[in-house]
Amino acid sequence: MARFCMSLAPTTDGARAHVRAMGAIPGVGPEITVPRADAALLRGEPGPAEGPFTACGLTATGEVTLHNAPALRDALEQHGTPAPARCPDAELLLRCWASLGAEGVALAEGMFVLAVLDGTDLVLIRDHVGARTVFYARADGAWSASTSLRALRRWPALGTSLNPAAVRSFLTFAYLPGEETLLTGVREVLPGRVLRLSPDGSVSETVHWEPVERLDRDALDGPQDHVLGLRALLEDAVACRLPEADPVAVLLSGGIDSSLVTALAAKLHSRPVRTYSISFGDGLPNELGYSGLVAAHCGTRHRVLNVSGATVAARLAEAAALLDSPVGDPLTVPNLLLAEAVADEGASVVLNGEGGDPVFGGPKNLPMLVQEMQRESGAPWDEDRATAYLRSYRKCWTDLPVLLTPQALDALAGAPRPQRFVEPYLLPGPDSPYRMSSLLNQLLHCNLRTKGAHHILTKVERLTSSQGVEGRAPLFDRRVVDHAFATPPVYKLRGTVEKWVLKEAVRDLLPGTVVDRPKSGMRVPVQQWLTGPLRDLGNDLLLGRGARERGLFRQDTIRTWLKGEGTLLPRQGGKLWLVLTLELWLRSYDL
Repeated sequence: MARFCMSLAPTTDGARAHVRAMGAIPGVGPEITVPRADAALLRGEPGPAEGPFTACGLTATGEVTLHNAPALRDALEQHGTPAPARCPDAELLLRCWASLGAEGVALAEGMFVLAVLDGTDLVLIRDHVGARTVFYARADGAWSASTSLRALRRWPALGTSLNPAAVRSFLTFAYLPGEETLLTGVREVLPGRVLRLSPDGSVSETVHWEPVERLDRDALDGPQDHVLGLRALLEDAVACRLPEADPVAVLLSGGIDSSLVTALAAKLHSRPVRTYSISFGDGLPNELGYSGLVAAHCGTRHRVLNVSGATVAARLAEAAALLDSPVGDPLTVPNLLLAEAVADEGASVVLNGEGGDPVFGGPKNLPMLVQEMQRESGAPWDEDRATAYLRSYRKCWTDLPVLLTPQALDALAGAPRPQRFVEPYLLPGPDSPYRMSSLLNQLLHCNLRTKGAHHILTKVERLTSSQGVEGRAPLFDRRVVDHAFATPPVYKLRGTVEKWVLKEAVRDLLPGTVVDRPKSGMRVPVQQWLTGPLRDLGNDLLLGRGARERGLFRQDTIRTWLKGEGTLLPRQGGKLWLVLTLELWLRSYDL
């Protein structure tokens, strides 16, 4: 298990020194001979990195899982640059880049980041939807990149510190929605991009894929073609993610998204399908009736994992430390425990139903749609769409004046507004490459590029990788996403039915009580945890010396929240949960 790092510096010795400073061990793994560059694996860090390796005269290292290798081989064959038989996925992707450029990368379907020494430049390539993540920074005249943020934290030349703008972004979204990280000077490559870093410090970006709204008049004639087309794509998206000779696991909540993935896996896989669900304890709300019904209907071997508040309290720091950027999602520990269970029972691939809401229009879009319907331009309560979007998140954005200390607020005085992350999608100009005509599609596009890439997928990847398991999300398949944006919005939100086209595409596979049930979401007992097993942890961490000396949060506000007063939201996750998550993450990074 490993992550990777790479450096491009004024001298070869300098590049080697930077790579070693980030955690690479000299003499372990293959060495490269590219002038003014070095690359290595970071052994002991949980990830699927491989390399460095050379093909087509280029040296690369990466974390690459391809789902359509035969199609890429065909493309290279037609171009006259065939790939060797059985070459690894990372080498195949490198050959696509070398022969076909960004268009070759766009053909790839899968989860990947690839760092390439291309001429005198360092090129960073990230997959379409953001299933895998890579970071980069510049210091001492050198570029360094890594799939481990912790490695860049170790880079002494960078001398990084806490980024106050990113603190505000996290407290606003409950994750970091764009390029910024909590470390000053360190940025994340956006999904669907090829980034070229040159020795003179310049950066150029190529977009190899971005969702595009494709609605034509014929599409408005009837929904059946969209339903049937989606069904075929869903079957292919699941089939290409099944491990050929091994059992597969599926995380089954009992909602329509994970249930359809379970049903398709059971239908298409020749090996056993195991399903896993979570219980938070007797007497607490759960969806075990639905998940059990689906498991029985599909004939899976089903297991319910009991997750107590005490276990969450004991493992929360570990889960926070596994993430490169904090995620204020109370499911991090349950997700980690599920990954452990999957690994313990011998499966190396786990499918999930992530993506159904951001791609096909789940109920969380409804407040924004209603706001637009009722909007009165110029009214005292009126606000632009991007600001309304932030408010609809119901995290800590509106609490910042009472949550942050005067010093922390002063540090934010010149920082760019968090609205900048959603404005390109929600308020696109007439010539914007992000422009979509439908408000629903604008919201889905925004959700896909922010929450999908920077919360859902990165959380899944980091937590499953920590157990040597690969988490795969068929509903984020690039072709499925393209189909969603070619489907008229009225077929996604039809009357009062959300994700209508998705439900119709799999209606024959599942009981009607599952297909037609309203979405309830995973009802995590955050409030019970915070007033029970996590109470002492919260008090010790948030009112302790470390948090006081960092000076981010007002102690009187934290005390009020710890008493259970002011601002707890059971469904969205308590705001106190965000603060606690951030504190644990900052401690794990020694910030």
